[in-house]
Amino acid sequence: MGPVSALVLYAVVWFMVFFVVLPLRYVSQGEAGDVVPGTHTSAPADPQIKRKAKITTIWAFGIWAIIASVIWFELISVSDFDWRDRYLPPPVSD
Repeated sequence: MGPVSALVLYAVVWFMVFFVVLPLRYVSQGEAGDVVPGTHTSAPADPQIKRKAKITTIWAFGIWAIIASVIWFELISVSDFDWRDRYLPPPVSD
């Protein structure tokens, strides 16, 4: 895996973790009792985006390290999922 692939993998993992972390400790404006005019009552009262981005970065790095290790050390490869023997190397002819 090259450096660009590693960066793309980290970005994908980061956004997936971010979407999981976003709804944690969510308090809507309706629940807080302080609805700003022009917004929905379901809008977050205090989104804490900076804190959630830090949490996401820490968790995403750990998950990325595990996935990248599996790829770099070839613990799982495409041939492991080749149940019908379609990806065998071509036979060598003389």
